Amino acid sequence: MNHDHGYKLLFSHPEMVADLLRGFVREDWIKHLDFSTLEKINGSYVSDDLRERHDDVIWRIRWRKDQAGETESDWLYIYLLLEFQSTVDWFMAVRIMTYVGLLYQDLIRSESIGTDKRLPPILPVVLYNGEPRWQAPVNIANLIMPVPGGLERYRPQLHYLLLDEGNYSEHELTSLHNLAAALFRLENSHTPEDVQEVLQALITWLQSPEQSNLRRAFSIWIQRVYLRNRMPGIKFDEVQDLQEVHSMLSERVKEWTKDWKQQGIAEGLQEGLQEGLQKGLQEGLQEGLKKGRLEGEAEFLQYLLEQRFGSGAISEAVRKRIEAADTRTLQRWGKQILTAQTIEEVFEA
Repeated sequence: MNHDHGYKLLFSHPEMVADLLRGFVREDWIKHLDFSTLEKINGSYVSDDLRERHDDVIWRIRWRKDQAGETESDWLYIYLLLEFQSTVDWFMAVRIMTYVGLLYQDLIRSESIGTDKRLPPILPVVLYNGEPRWQAPVNIANLIMPVPGGLERYRPQLHYLLLDEGNYSEHELTSLHNLAAALFRLENSHTPEDVQEVLQALITWLQSPEQSNLRRAFSIWIQRVYLRNRMPGIKFDEVQDLQEVHSMLSERVKEWTKDWKQQGIAEGLQEGLQEGLQKGLQEGLQEGLKKGRLEGEAEFLQYLLEQRFGSGAISEAVRKRIEAADTRTLQRWGKQILTAQTIEEVFEA
C-alpha cells in the first residue's frame, strides 16, 4: 500500500472528512453544513476520466436547515485531491480546473442538478504532505499573463483550498483535538514518543463500536505505510488494532530511536564518501543531532570517535565526560573531530 492509497482509505470515512473541514476550513460558511449528511460519491458515479484519478476522493454534503425549519436540498461537493509528490506542481490550479469541469460534466450527464439547471458549488481541496513548502498559485488567474483592460473579464477564476500539512505547528494541531489533525501530527512527528502520544489520543477518541472500521483503517495505514516509510527494512508484527500498535511500539521504542538515529548517521556518512570526509561528518552530525535527544547525541559522538580513532579509543573517563555534557558542548566536540589528530585534542577547549 502506498501513501496515496493509505490516505484514500482514511478519507473514505466521513469522520475524517468532517474533522478535516471543521478543523482546517476557517470560514463562516462551514457552520451551515449538516455533517450528518456526508455522502461519498462512489466510482460508478463519475466518468472514466475522473475514475482514473483513483487516489482522489469525492464527497458531498447538504446545507443545514434554515431558521424557518426548511431543508436546503442543494449539495456542496468536496473534491479531495491527495498530493504526495516530492516536488510542488506549479500548475496544480490547471489540474483542479480540469477535474472540477469533469465533475460538473458528470453531474449534468447523470441529471443530478436541480430543475433550475444551476450547478452545485464544488470545494476543491489539495491535501499535500511533501517536504518543500507549497509555493504554487492557488488561483488559476494568477497563472495567466496580465491582459489589457476589459479582457480580464474572460480570464478564468478558480481557487482551490490548499492544506499543506508541514505548515501547521505542533501547538496548532494539538489544540484542534480532531482526527485529521492527529493524522498530520503523525506525519510531522520526530520521535517515537510523539507517535505514541498521538496513538493514545486516537485510541481514546475512537472507542465506540461504530468507529471500529476507522480504528482498523488507522492501524493498517500506520503499519503498512507510515512505519515502512519511517523505518524501511524493519519488520513489524501485523496487529489488528490501534491498542496493539501502541503496545508494539512501546516495546520497541528504544530500538526505534536507535534506528532513526543510525539512519541519520548513515545518510550523513554516505554523503561524506561522495563529497569528502569533512562535509560528510558535518552533515552526519547535524542529522544525527536533529533526530536524537541528548542521550542520542552522546551516543552519536561516541560513534564518530570510534570511527575516527578506533573502537578501543574511548576510555571510561571519556565516556562519562560525554554523558555529562550538554548539547552545545557535544556539538563543539563533534566539530573538533574533523581536525583533531588524537582523541585528546577533541576535548580541548
